[in-house]
Amino acid sequence: FVLVNSEANSRRIADAERCFGASGQPLAIPGRALVGEGVLMKMCRKRAKSRQFYLFNDILVYGNIVIPKRKFNKQHIIPLDTVQLEDLPDDDAMHDLKDGWLIRTPTKSFAVYAANSNEKRQWMTHIDRCIKDLLSKSGKAPVTEHAAVWVPDSDAPVCMICRKTEFTVFQRRHHCRKCGAVVCGACSNKRFLLPHQSNKPLRVCVTCYENLTEGSKGTSLSNSSLHQGNEGKFPNNESSGEEDSDEEDDVSHVPHVPPDQVIASYYL
Repeated sequence: FVLVNSEANSRRIADAERCFGASGQPLAIPGRALVGEGVLMKMCRKRAKSRQFYLFNDILVYGNIVIPKRKFNKQHIIPLDTVQLEDLPDDDAMHDLKDGWLIRTPTKSFAVYAANSNEKRQWMTHIDRCIKDLLSKSGKAPVTEHAAVWVPDSDAPVCMICRKTEFTVFQRRHHCRKCGAVVCGACSNKRFLLPHQSNKPLRVCVTCYENLTEGSKGTSLSNSSLHQGNEGKFPNNESSGEEDSDEEDDVSHVPHVPPDQVIASYYL
């Protein structure tokens, strides 16, 4: 990238670091170029929310918007050599959420939506190009195992496994870390080790637990090291502690930034 050693590149990266402040990680390293930036709507567990995204030649960074163009928090850094993109066809039933695609990684996968079809095409083209360049230079093979995309809470008024439990203040929603389904506590009271997501056993639905347990039989690892059954149950209304972290501390006074008011900038 011709931008790598330019003053403009250094200035833009410094601006990004300043917006995240002390809560963010340093972003300036030798050989890194800021390819583009802008606001996308990220589908969180409850609804789509505005998030600031930065595309570098080796990482994708995003965070919560506290003050538009000035202050961000909850910084997330995704290595591009772990990313896989997947197009999302426009859903007529979701007229306010169009021009989207999936960003899949081993630890977390989610949907994002651009302001229009041109913005979507630009984002996907630039991200895909950076991924291919990075893999080509490193000689690495593309990652094939990715975390499930979580079904939004609003899409599941009842448990997707038992089809009986209605969610209320007292009957909380949970997400299976294997398939992404919205499930009740009783249908997700076991844990299983998913090494690409965490070094600790994670909450899974009863269907995935049965499939994973069956698949682990005959391996060199003991079942006890792979999963936790009844002794590792969650109480039905206890959080698993693995919720969508960029939603934490989302406060009501933070302004909503419609992506159609923010044009993404690309520097190549």
